[in-house]
Amino acid sequence: MNSSLWHGSLWLAWRQQRVLAGVGAAVLAAAAAIAAYYRSGMLDALRSGLFDHCDPGPVSCTRSDTGVPLLLDIQPLQYLGALNIALPVIIGVFWGAPLLGRDRELGTHRMVLTQGVSRGQWFASRFALAAATAVTLSGLLAGVFAWWWRPAADRSYGLFWYETTALSGSGPRVVAAALFGLAAGTLLGLLARRVLAAMGLTLLVTGAMTLVLEWTHKTRLLVPPHIYTSAGSVPKLPMGEKWSAGHYGLITASGRRDDVMNCPFPSGAQLKDCMDRNGYVARFYEANPAGDYWAFQWTDTAVLGGLALLLTAVTVLLLRRRI
Repeated sequence: MNSSLWHGSLWLAWRQQRVLAGVGAAVLAAAAAIAAYYRSGMLDALRSGLFDHCDPGPVSCTRSDTGVPLLLDIQPLQYLGALNIALPVIIGVFWGAPLLGRDRELGTHRMVLTQGVSRGQWFASRFALAAATAVTLSGLLAGVFAWWWRPAADRSYGLFWYETTALSGSGPRVVAAALFGLAAGTLLGLLARRVLAAMGLTLLVTGAMTLVLEWTHKTRLLVPPHIYTSAGSVPKLPMGEKWSAGHYGLITASGRRDDVMNCPFPSGAQLKDCMDRNGYVARFYEANPAGDYWAFQWTDTAVLGGLALLLTAVTVLLLRRRI
C-alpha cells in the first residue's frame, strides 16, 4: 500500500477519534490543575509545622492539645487514583468497543476497503492511534498521581503504598491496564453485531478483570508475603510501611506454625512462659514490605500487558473472517 493511502487512512482514523482524544486531553488538563492546587495546599500544611512531631510510620498522629487525629486532605488524590483504576473500563467501553464495531455496524468499512486500503491497514491505523493516545493519557495521569502523592506517601497522615488507590492507581500498571481495556473493547467490537452490545460486554470483561486483580492483591496470590519472626520476651518491632497479610502465630522448633491464640498474651513474662510450656521458639507474622510495591506493579503490568498483546493478536487473526 502506498504512503498516500496510509496517510489517508490515518487521517480518517483521526477524524473519527479526535473527539475522544479531545475529551482525554481535557480530563488530563483538569487532573493536572486539580493536582497542582491540592498539592500546593498539602505542602503548605506540611510546612506549617503541625505534622513535625508525627512519626513516619502507620501509627496515627494526633494534635497534642485536643487529641484530634491529624490528616492531610488526600481525598481528591484518592479520586484521581480511582479514575486511574477505572481507565481500562472507560477506554474499553467508549473507545475500544466502537473502534471497529461502529464501522461494522454501519457498513462504512466496505467503502474504505474499496479504496485500496487493506483490512490490516484499516485496523492498524485505527488501533495504533487509539493505543498511542491511551498510553499517553494513562501514563501522564499515573505521573500526575505519583507527583501529587509523593509528599504524603507512606505517612500516617497521608496515603500508604498498599492502599488500593495508590497500589492500583499509579505506576506502569495503569498504562498496561489502559491497553488491556482498549484491546478487549476492540476485539469485542469486532465480534459483536451491535456497538451497544460490545460496550456492555466490554464493561463486564474489563470490570471483572479489575476486580480479579484487586482480589489477587488482597490474597497475595501473585506476590506472596514475607515471614517475619520475633522472640516473645520482648515487643516486636513496629511494622512500619509493611502491608500485613493478617496472618499471625507462633513457631515451634520444628518449624510448625500455630495460631496466635494458643498463647494469647502481650509481650512479656506471661507470653514467654506460655511459649516455653508449648515448645514455641518465636512469634511470626506475614507482611509485604514497601519494596513489594514494585513487585505488585510489574506483576500486574505483565498480566495486563500480556493479555493486551494476546487480545490484539486474536483481533488481527479474526479480521479476515469478520470483515
